[in-house]
Parts: sequence; structure tokens; C-alpha cells
Amino acid sequence: MLRESEVLALLMRRKANHSLAQALYTDPGVFDVDMNQIWYKSWLFAIPACEIPKSSDYVVYEVGAYSVILVRGNDGEIRAFHNSCRHRGSVLCKSKNGRNPKIVCPYHQWTYELDGGLIWAREMGPDFDAKANGLKVVHCRTFSGLVYICLADEAPEFEDFAAEAQRYLARHDLENSKVAFESTIVENGNWKLVWDNNRECCHCAGNHPSLCLTFPEDPSYIGNSGDDSLASVLDQHVARCEAVGAPSAYHMSEQGHWRFVRTPLVGTSESYTLDGKAAVTKPNSSIPFKDAGSLLKMLYPASWNHFLSDHSIVFRITPISPTETEVSTKWLVHKDAEEGVDYDLKRLTEVWIATNAEDKEVVENNQRGIMSPAYEPGPLSEKHEGGVIQFGDWYARTLTQAITGQRLVAAE
Repeated sequence: MLRESEVLALLMRRKANHSLAQALYTDPGVFDVDMNQIWYKSWLFAIPACEIPKSSDYVVYEVGAYSVILVRGNDGEIRAFHNSCRHRGSVLCKSKNGRNPKIVCPYHQWTYELDGGLIWAREMGPDFDAKANGLKVVHCRTFSGLVYICLADEAPEFEDFAAEAQRYLARHDLENSKVAFESTIVENGNWKLVWDNNRECCHCAGNHPSLCLTFPEDPSYIGNSGDDSLASVLDQHVARCEAVGAPSAYHMSEQGHWRFVRTPLVGTSESYTLDGKAAVTKPNSSIPFKDAGSLLKMLYPASWNHFLSDHSIVFRITPISPTETEVSTKWLVHKDAEEGVDYDLKRLTEVWIATNAEDKEVVENNQRGIMSPAYEPGPLSEKHEGGVIQFGDWYARTLTQAITGQRLVAAE
């Protein structure tokens, strides 16, 4: 296992515009550093707010060593707490989701309100301070129908990202949506390989036949061409969408931590379906035309998303080990859309279910090849793998800043 100083040395020797050194994809010590210095210090997309629509609804989200309860309180606010009783540390919520009017420890029944306050503990004596023994709070922000958490004691700045997210998502009514379907798979690959694969589409033609029917392979459509050049068709599409109040222009933060861009789909395609037509007749956006393309939103290190005119898809990745990553995908439709009437579930999900399975194979083959003693970092195409280069630069810079004690800038 590499120590933090050895990880820093690897980063300092990194070759520009190349894939990363083998150990950065495989070593348990690197994985621990990634978790401690990036995942436990960054804002992470957790769930769509519509997943817990009523008071007392909760979801448990596990990130590395942490287990977090996200619960909607009686006041409608979503809060996050560490899933550990303040008595002797037992897990409080054993199920991944559910509904409880109070949070009750299954061990000794210490009982907490949905705002985290302790309201009952058996015979603790007259000097016991219940107020000092409430649940430990996790930083939690909800906006535009999406919930984010940060596990750090002091959360990094998040206002600029929040403002842009609310602006770009204003036409997408996620607050009044529901989860139509959820898929969770484990890819036997390092979390950075999952991102590398996501950040380019030069592999798409050879691996994603159904996705390529609607999603453009040209990296200039989404600003991934290395020089940030944009296709002229994107300029026209952006102008058309922004004319109806749907922010769409390519915008990446100064630190490269997040990005928004609304890309047109192939030809006259309206959605990610095999025939290119809309998948949902009762849309969860107010964009007045169906061929608005897909608003692509990413936030390192945990999520990318697609917001279309008829539905939305949110992706979340969570590292499990140096060579395992959980990928969660949720399809969001309008809360009043009725399956079998307003949408067909198979038609809604089949393109990305197939694409996720194909990406799983691609990432796992990539990981297996990197495990070989023959592997060495290879050169990246600035035109077709500009997004991979950008992610590698962000990762190396962010981890270097964290290890050397510089302030980790999460969103600017």
C-alpha cells in the first residue's frame, strides 16, 4: 500500500495528456487517499429529493466508511445524519430506505426526532444532557430537486454551483417528479476508470449501438474536444433553447469541478429511445418543444446527469474498493405520469440499461488490462479524449492540493 507521500510523488511525475500511473487505478493505499482527501471532503450528489417525498421518508447512502441517513422532516426539509446511535454506536436505520415517524435505535431504543434531536433514552440519570447527544449532522443541501451531502467537518464553498444548477434546471420540474425506475450495478473497475469512460465518446461507435442512435459522438457537441471548441450546430441549438428561457450554453467552473451544456441529439431525435421519439407524453420539463436535446450536468467526483424535454436521468457513482465502483441510475418522470399510459417502462429505460451494461464491460476490460505488469500510461487524443484529459488534470490537481494542505476548492 502506498503512503500519502508516495501518492504525491506519483502525481508529481504524471505525464501530461496521458492516462494515469498503474497504482493510481489499483493500489489500496491510493484508494484510501482518494476517499480521505476527495470523497470525504467534496460535495456529493446523494438522491433526487422526490425519492423521499413525504415526512418521515428516509434513504441510507453509504460512502466508504460512512453510512448517512437522509430523511425528510415534519417541516418538509431534508436533513442528513450519520447512521450511528449516540449511545453505543449501533446502526440506526438497517434498511436502505423506508418510513419512520421517529428514528429509533434497534439496540436500546434511543429515540430521535426527524430533526436529529434526542427525545428518549432509558434511565440516563439527572445529569444527562439530551441536547448534547442528538444525531451527528452531515452537511446537506437541496436545490432544484436534487440533494447533496458533504462528509467534511467544514464543507467547501458550494454557492456558485448551486446558483448555476438552479438556473440551468429551472425548466426541469424535478421537485414534481418521481423515480420511475432505478438500476444499481457494480463495475469491477476503479472509480477513475468509470469517469474516464464517461468523459469521452470515441468508444461509443464500437460499444453503444443503441445510444449512438440519439447521442452525438462528436466531442465538439459537448465541449470535449480538448480546445473547448464547440460545433456550430451547438451554437444554433443553444440560441434556440435560451430563446425560450432554457439556459444551455457550455459552462465549466474555473476549477473544472462542474459543467453544464445542453447538447442537441442526433437529427430530429427527442429522447434516448430506439426510435428517437419522446419516451414520456406527460413531461417533467416546461420546454415548449420536444427536440431540446439533453442538458448534461456533471459534478466531480460523484455524478453526471441528463435532463431531457420529457424525462431526466441521474447517475451516481460510489467507490467500493480500488477495483469496484457502484453505479446507480434513476429515471425521473413527472409525478402524475402513469406507467402504461404516459410511458412504457421498457421503452423509457432500455437504451441506458444497455449502455450501462456495455460500459460495465468496457470499464472491466480496461481494469483487467491495467492490472498487467506490461501496462504503462498511454497517450490521449486531445480531440477525442479532451474530457479524459480534463478529468485527469482535475484529479491530479485536487489531490495534490489536498495532500499538500492547500485549500480544496470544490466549486467556483
